Amino acid sequence: MNTTLNRRGFLKGAAGAGALAAWRAAGQTASPSADKPLRVALIGCGVQGTHVLLPAACKERVAALVDPDAAQLQNAFKRIREVSPGTDTSGIRTFSDYRQLFDVMGKELDAVMIATPNHQHALPALLAMRRGLHVYVEKPLTHTLAEARQLTEEAREAGVATQLGNQGQSSEGSRLLCEYLAAGAIGPVRAVYCWSNRANGFPAEYVRPPTRPVPQGLAWDTWIGPAPFRDYHAGLHPHTWHSWRDFGNGSLGNMGCHIMNHPYWALKLGSPSAVEVEELHCEHPECWPVGTRIRWEFPARAGMPPVKVYWYDGLVKGTPYGKETVDLRWRHVVDSARNFPPIREELKKKYDRELPDEGSLLVGDKGMMTIDKHGEGFRMIPESAHQAFPRPAKTLPRVKGTHQADFFRACRGGAPACSNFDHAGPLAEIVLLGNLAILAGQGRRIEWDGPALRCTNLPELNRHVKTEYRAGWTC
Repeated sequence: MNTTLNRRGFLKGAAGAGALAAWRAAGQTASPSADKPLRVALIGCGVQGTHVLLPAACKERVAALVDPDAAQLQNAFKRIREVSPGTDTSGIRTFSDYRQLFDVMGKELDAVMIATPNHQHALPALLAMRRGLHVYVEKPLTHTLAEARQLTEEAREAGVATQLGNQGQSSEGSRLLCEYLAAGAIGPVRAVYCWSNRANGFPAEYVRPPTRPVPQGLAWDTWIGPAPFRDYHAGLHPHTWHSWRDFGNGSLGNMGCHIMNHPYWALKLGSPSAVEVEELHCEHPECWPVGTRIRWEFPARAGMPPVKVYWYDGLVKGTPYGKETVDLRWRHVVDSARNFPPIREELKKKYDRELPDEGSLLVGDKGMMTIDKHGEGFRMIPESAHQAFPRPAKTLPRVKGTHQADFFRACRGGAPACSNFDHAGPLAEIVLLGNLAILAGQGRRIEWDGPALRCTNLPELNRHVKTEYRAGWTC
């Protein structure tokens, strides 16, 4: 099936706002009232889709399930029966290809939730928004920088509700971080350390596994989608795609929009002026590394001084590893091999404060704050400083219920969801810029023009800002 859409081409020559309104309305359905369930399609029935998004969708009405793997669809039905035994599943439509979903049911849906591999995030989101459907997308929002910018702009134009799946943005801790910083609890912040114990990558000498027969029930060409075609092989589906450049975004893409979100929001980071990989462990032509240290530089903004943000993930250089240590299985390596910022160990020795395996630390002129990956564990360091500082007044609205419920309220005309694409798009750009720095290589500083979405000093990198899609998968 060849589905080619071009919004700008459609609008060219259109008679102003009236034509745009008619275009939007062509596929739009009226939002249900508060007592009527939303008709939701889940696109991507892997672990995140089936175990996190599907239970939330069951509180509305699951109208369709989409996955190129028939086994994943069956797992999704099993999950529905577990979390919502009273649901009549006979009316739920199934599709292997989300393009078919929109062709057949585009006017019978209110919202879609997308949990595919990263390389398939942007296209179904665009297809949905162009039909007036509300969109929830798992992190890191998109596979490339240009896609993130496009989703942000088109969501704004379409006027639909959107949400990124970084659930910590709905947390109490994320709001407390903002309120304490605004109250001057640690003074101006000039350095931020973020870290993850993930190692979504492969060693430099890793060789792509040999071709295998496609498992029965898996529509492999559809799974590949807009990415360059390759034959089916082990170590890719259903989860290890995170480690491959064509499909995922490594450890940074996996966790960056969770962990970096809190300082991004609290410090109003905006677009960085520069980024550089300070350390890269195991460069590979097809895969992401197993360990990195990256530095972003943000200029002064909103009365705040310039700040440097550091990211650590995976393994440190020189760590012995074997096949059992790559990707998510690397935890067999001793704790000391994990690539954490040195200040984490310093705080343990000085204050007996054990920081989490994934989180961030903000260092100000007057003190420090830490917060876990999903907004838990927010505290000033040392604990005595937290106890002594008067709790600030609540200045930010709180989210009632889950991150997904926040999205569904927005679908019904409520306030914009807390991680809507106006918030999430620029955040995703910061994270994906780190991936661009990895492609540049260790020690190659990128001077970045955020508004133009362009590297100014290494123009050869700009070809990675936007990737070409396979024929039949054009946005």
